[in-house]
Amino acid sequence: GVGMGMTAPVSITAFPAEDGSFEQKVKVSLRIPSQFQDNPPCPTDESIKIEERQEMTIYSTQFGGYAKEADYVNYAAKLKAALGSDAAYRKDFYFCNGYDPPMKPYGRRNEVWFVKE
Repeated sequence: GVGMGMTAPVSITAFPAEDGSFEQKVKVSLRIPSQFQDNPPCPTDESIKIEERQEMTIYSTQFGGYAKEADYVNYAAKLKAALGSDAAYRKDFYFCNGYDPPMKPYGRRNEVWFVKE
C-alpha cells in the first residue's frame, strides 16, 4: 500500500545459456529508496521478495540507446573479450542495468556488470 516510485538502476540478473543468450529465467531487481531501507514495506505479492545485495566488486561496460536482450548479450561478449582469460569473475550470471525511464529518448545509460570472484 506504499508507493515508492521508480528507482535506478533497474537490474536484471541474466543467466547465460551456452550460446550466450539469456536462459528463460531472469530476475528483475529494483533498489529500495533510502527512506524505506531500514524498514521496507512487506510485499503483498508472493512473487516479490526483498533481498539484500551484498557488497561486490564488478567489471563493467556502459552503452547507450534503448537496450534489448541482444544488446546486453553483445556487450557482455565485448566485456568478456576485453577482460581476457586472466580475470576471475562469476560466469553463471551477470547483471544488465538500465538507468533511464522509457520516455527518455537521448543520452540513455545501460551497463553490463560481471561480479568479481
